[in-house]
Amino acid sequence: MINRIVLNETSYFGRGSRKKVVEELNNRNLKKVIIVTDQTLVQNHIVDKVTKYLDNENIEYHIYDGVKPNPTIKNVQDGLKIAQENNVDSIIAIGGGSSIDTAKAIGIIITNPEYSDVRSLDGAVETKNKSLPIIALPTTAGTAAEVTINYVITDEINMKKMVCVDVHDIPVVSIIDPDLMQTMPQSIAASTGMDALTHAIEGYITKAGWLIPDMFHINSMSLIYKNLAKAANQKEKEAVEKVAYAQYIAGMGFSNVGLGIVHSMAHSLGAYFDTPHGVANALLLPHVLRFNGQACPELFINIGRSFNLDMNNLTNEEVIEKVVTSIQNLSKELKIPQTLKEIGITREMIPTLAKQAINDVCTAGNPRDVTVEDIINIYEQAY
Repeated sequence: MINRIVLNETSYFGRGSRKKVVEELNNRNLKKVIIVTDQTLVQNHIVDKVTKYLDNENIEYHIYDGVKPNPTIKNVQDGLKIAQENNVDSIIAIGGGSSIDTAKAIGIIITNPEYSDVRSLDGAVETKNKSLPIIALPTTAGTAAEVTINYVITDEINMKKMVCVDVHDIPVVSIIDPDLMQTMPQSIAASTGMDALTHAIEGYITKAGWLIPDMFHINSMSLIYKNLAKAANQKEKEAVEKVAYAQYIAGMGFSNVGLGIVHSMAHSLGAYFDTPHGVANALLLPHVLRFNGQACPELFINIGRSFNLDMNNLTNEEVIEKVVTSIQNLSKELKIPQTLKEIGITREMIPTLAKQAINDVCTAGNPRDVTVEDIINIYEQAY
């Protein structure tokens, strides 16, 4: 079997590493930038922590701050218009997965204008040209969009989250600066951290898993499980750093092997109810793991050991339940909602959600074969 890994050309890690943005622009002779971000990060002066370096070097930039959580086709088109009007040669994405995903779509369309409708980017697409150069600076420790070949855009008309997969969209530079994540609100730090844990676990048990991504995933889930509560609830600086690096490590893995039905089901919730992605993943993860555990109980032993749990002398059922319970306890400690009803999901929508989830690109990677009826049952258990 031939396996492939696609990663960033260059990545920086450490507090203050955002200053490297100027060096990278200059080295690549990039002179006209669009910054893709959201209004909250502008208003809270997080974006200023990056633009001050551009100002010092008189680098021309234009800000598009219209990105919303679960970014839409309109977000992409609005940002694209600003980029084209100003003839930019590069993109700096500052924010969570929403900003970085929007930047990826903009960058791909600029160099591949035949996809300007955005909808045609849905799924695994073989574009001809690499994206406009993107430098990604995540402000949340969760999605790992800065190191993946995936991005997700919501088609509001068709009520669908488009999962776009393209090796040409990966940022050329990623800058993981924990200073940009230190002041995240507890709720965002918690939900994005659980998103990262979901990435690590789903990437580890996916059908396509193999040696090198497995190494990434095991290390990532260990770091997240042991540090996320301290990072989100107590804002311990060392814990924030470890979660920041761990979510990137998870991205190195899952981007190259795929995910499973936690993400398929979360995408449906996001499309129909605009549910924050990390919340949806955290809420669904225990229920999906109980379903999937029967297909790979030996992998659950390794997951438990990465959490420092004693996994000796247990039946398969006990192994699965011990892992699931530990994740549920972490989620509760982080004050994550525990039921679909709690976050306003209407029960009569479950069949519709399930039909969309079964057709999601992530479903193919699930370790256990799944039917629409299985997904309906999992939604019901989470309700």
